[in-house]
Amino acid sequence: MKNTTDQPDFWHLSKEEALAQLSTSQGGLGEQEAVKRKQEYGANTIKGGSQSSAILLFLSQFKSPVTILLIIAALLSAGLGDVADTVIILTIVLISSFLGFWQEKGAANAVSELLKMVQLQCAVLRDGQRKEIPVEEVVPGDVIVLSAGDIIPGDSLIMESQELFVDEAAFTGETYPVEKNPGVLAAATPLAKRTNAIFMGSHVISGKATVLVMKTGLQTEFGKISEGLKTKAPETDFEKGIRKFGYMLMEITLLLVIIIFAINVFLHKPVLDSFLFSLALAVGLTPQLLPAIISVNLATGARRMAKQKVIVKRLSSIENFGSMNILCSDKTGTITEGKVNLKETLDSSGQHSDKVLQYAWLNASFQQGFHNPIDAAICSGYKGPKQTYSVQTEIPYDFIRKRLTVQVKNEKENFAVTKGALTIILDICSKVESGDGKVTKMAESKAAILKQYEQLSEAGYRTLGVAYKPADDTRDFTKADEKEMTFLGFITLFDPPKANVAAILENLDKLGVKLKIITGDNALVAKSLALQIGVKVPQILTGEELQKMSNTALMHRAPLTDIFAEVEPNQKERIIAILKKAGHVVGFMGDGINDAPALHIADVGISVNTAVAVAKEAADIVLLSSGLDVLTQGIIEGRKTFANTMKYIFMATSANFGNMFSMAGASLFLKFLPLLPKQILLTNLMTDFPEMSISTDRVDQINIQSPQRWDLNFIKRFMIIFGLLSSVFDYLTFGVLLYIFHANERVFQTGWFVESVISATLIVLVVRTRLPFFKSLPGKYLAIATVMVLLLVLILPLTPLAVRFGFTRLPLAYYGWMLLIIILYLGSAELAKRWFYRKMNKAMKLI
Repeated sequence: MKNTTDQPDFWHLSKEEALAQLSTSQGGLGEQEAVKRKQEYGANTIKGGSQSSAILLFLSQFKSPVTILLIIAALLSAGLGDVADTVIILTIVLISSFLGFWQEKGAANAVSELLKMVQLQCAVLRDGQRKEIPVEEVVPGDVIVLSAGDIIPGDSLIMESQELFVDEAAFTGETYPVEKNPGVLAAATPLAKRTNAIFMGSHVISGKATVLVMKTGLQTEFGKISEGLKTKAPETDFEKGIRKFGYMLMEITLLLVIIIFAINVFLHKPVLDSFLFSLALAVGLTPQLLPAIISVNLATGARRMAKQKVIVKRLSSIENFGSMNILCSDKTGTITEGKVNLKETLDSSGQHSDKVLQYAWLNASFQQGFHNPIDAAICSGYKGPKQTYSVQTEIPYDFIRKRLTVQVKNEKENFAVTKGALTIILDICSKVESGDGKVTKMAESKAAILKQYEQLSEAGYRTLGVAYKPADDTRDFTKADEKEMTFLGFITLFDPPKANVAAILENLDKLGVKLKIITGDNALVAKSLALQIGVKVPQILTGEELQKMSNTALMHRAPLTDIFAEVEPNQKERIIAILKKAGHVVGFMGDGINDAPALHIADVGISVNTAVAVAKEAADIVLLSSGLDVLTQGIIEGRKTFANTMKYIFMATSANFGNMFSMAGASLFLKFLPLLPKQILLTNLMTDFPEMSISTDRVDQINIQSPQRWDLNFIKRFMIIFGLLSSVFDYLTFGVLLYIFHANERVFQTGWFVESVISATLIVLVVRTRLPFFKSLPGKYLAIATVMVLLLVLILPLTPLAVRFGFTRLPLAYYGWMLLIIILYLGSAELAKRWFYRKMNKAMKLI
């Protein structure tokens, strides 16, 4: 595969030299040449290939130190002549590992297919024609057309630009956008000063440009950084919990292995058998399939969420999605219809004005920087003549100036039209034109204009200002010329609330999720909307008030606030950070250029498929349809996924812990091992098998109606109570085998193997629900898998395989005793469960 380091430096090249070096033209590559180059350079991605990933995924199934030790010990056993047992142990380990690999690989493939639905696109010139292609299809030599909100698909040389500002914080640490222009620089120019080049991993804040892609994939500056650091996304609360849970189990396992091995050696039992037994115990206690179960649960959840038009980009965010208790969102498209309508164009005194409409249309129709709903609404509302003017230059909208200027001309006149936030427009105006054409000083009319603005805002209309200034053909209008303009009038717009939004907000509230609106609109417009959607006494905090507050004061105020109004883009990040610090799991829904930092910092970043590229790239979850109804279904699916993952945790920490604890204890007073190492591994494999279908299990309403969060202390208590309860009935089984049936080694091992597998399989039906188990039936696949395991364990001692595993036929009467013990165990577990959850609920209320 060809390496793009053939042209390490390109910022010292002129446009013509760069085009010649890459054998391309300003009209871009041909389609056939682009295909050829993709084969040469590879896909434009910084991720590794799927083949190597599959091999690593399979090898990762053996990464547990306990599993590696077990394999070594088994091979040592083979060296001492016990080949049959070694083959059985290695086969069971291999089957268990393959099941984990198969499940995780299937999950990864499913997610890969879902991600194709929200691929990032970019505008490229191919054969001289502009077209949209996936970012991964970009190759060196492609000519890319960029505008506000676009991500940079590769390291590129700027050929043409207009007011281009790029966010390069990922490389330079500079938080302010960097202005970029065509030019030629010295080859030794440091990255932060390469003003004629843009780099993969950055994005366009404002302006537009045509650029030539010089490097793609791992050969980009961003690719080199990612390859060197191999950085991972920050851990979610759930991932941290799983890691701590793993450490806890490893500590218990290590302690158990050392104690049991030492005592068995002290009791003069064979050293190798004792070591294998201790390691097999450790494997039995360790939930080997936990990574696979989590991956499958998350992938299944992602597929279910996709059916609800919710695409998950980062699987681990699903649990946070279910745990979310605060959702921050702009109002457009979520609370409102998302379709901006032009209400009226008014002169400075509040009367209808065709001139304001015409000038607003000139500004909206000629701008090319960033297509948006406001300009679309103005264009659709204008019905006058459209062919008399042409554009001379444009100063694109940006979030610092908060305005857009277009210079237009015809045979008779040349002038600039500026529109933007009303107070911003007033600040650059020195004169006011009334409806009859009379021009007066701004000082005389400003109070009346602001009063009119307040009345329009109270009525719920978003209000912009329009101004103009004469210009000439000899030079282009610049930012420095945006002063001493003439205020012309108002543009009023409205975006009605969705018909069902009040009911959706009520549903979210029932799910324990509080919606907080973060908007740039003024407080009066925000209050009007809140009243329309049923918020009777909305608590509103403005950006100006927020700026004056300390973090401590804001931490107290933010959770009580319904609407954050007149918010600056950089304040969104602060609001979310403070809410997180206050102990909330915060989701943020955004689709704009300035939403990327907030999407990154939120526990769950949510965007929509129609969002700008940088917002989609930053999001964890992408909605194919904007609106809170889709989001509500996604939250429910997230909670189902969390609940099903926890079922496996509860099973692993109750039945498994109980069985292994019982075996450890029994090995101290028995003259033989209570189970052979291969029997322990078979027990582990058979009890894990039904849990592989846990992702499709039914979830009770009680697990959906409120946010669920990882709680390691809760799991510890559950493990101790239900693990010890399991051991009580294990020792009861030992008593029946030893004192009623006077069992020898083989009968004891077979009898306990059958009882432990059946009890561990059936206890899942109890611990999987907080309700009485007969009121919450398992899912179809879990029920089928449970029945299969029960039949297999009952038949196994009667088959020829029994000898290989060291089993024998059991007395018929034993099955009656075993049935009685299992019924008592399940009944006791049901009572213990009711007591446990009742006690935990009381403890939570006290907190």
